Amino acid sequence: MLTKRIIPCLDIKDGRVVKGVKFLGLRDAGDPVKVARAYEKQGADELVFLDITASYQKRKTLVKLVEAVATNIFMPFTVGGGVGSVEDIRVLLNAGADKVSLNTAAVNNPRLIAEASRKFGSQCIVVAIDAKKMRTEQWQVYTHGGRTPVKLEAVAWAKKAAQLGAGEILLTSMDCDGTKAGYDLKLTRAVVDAVNIPVIASGGAGTLKDFYLVFTKAKAQAALAASLFHYRELSIPQVKDYLRRNKVCVRA
Repeated sequence: MLTKRIIPCLDIKDGRVVKGVKFLGLRDAGDPVKVARAYEKQGADELVFLDITASYQKRKTLVKLVEAVATNIFMPFTVGGGVGSVEDIRVLLNAGADKVSLNTAAVNNPRLIAEASRKFGSQCIVVAIDAKKMRTEQWQVYTHGGRTPVKLEAVAWAKKAAQLGAGEILLTSMDCDGTKAGYDLKLTRAVVDAVNIPVIASGGAGTLKDFYLVFTKAKAQAALAASLFHYRELSIPQVKDYLRRNKVCVRA
């Protein structure tokens, strides 16, 4: 049985970790290197680093900061934000990222997914999807850090991304993000059922049970959380212990 992964996320703005609610009202959550090292000690399975204003500001990811984080951790490390080309991906992988997350650039140029997966291997390419509910069983895709709605439906886009060569989907519910009201189980399950690659559920973790439900009901392969961990409301060992007690297979 494949083990489920617990993944903290560092949303980066102006070189600091930040967190808001539904992509708004950002507040400071610490120094990225210190926060990353703390998650390493807690036993996080992976770490995601998202430079959330890079695409909106039309700039590249903060490579020096990526290097600083990478040199302080040993767990798998995914980086996204402002990635627009195969060369951008190469730079981030050389800086210490194990995987690179594409969002805005993948929507604007889907061929980038195929080119990148051929060049670096699909295991290195994550397609991030920020989605907001439109109507029953349909969710609209947003780009530029949740600022720009586009004419794509999230489940259909996830399916296309997988067909183009994405190795993983990082799926964020904008409706649930930062609310601590639970993951969007319908959205997550719809995407899981539509693709044959791992899906990381993101947005809404607030209780231990939320992790259990996203794994057992929505069938996600990994669960991402930010503010819950940043502000020490729950720790990664607490989450893993709870899941083990409830017969969910997680890593040591």
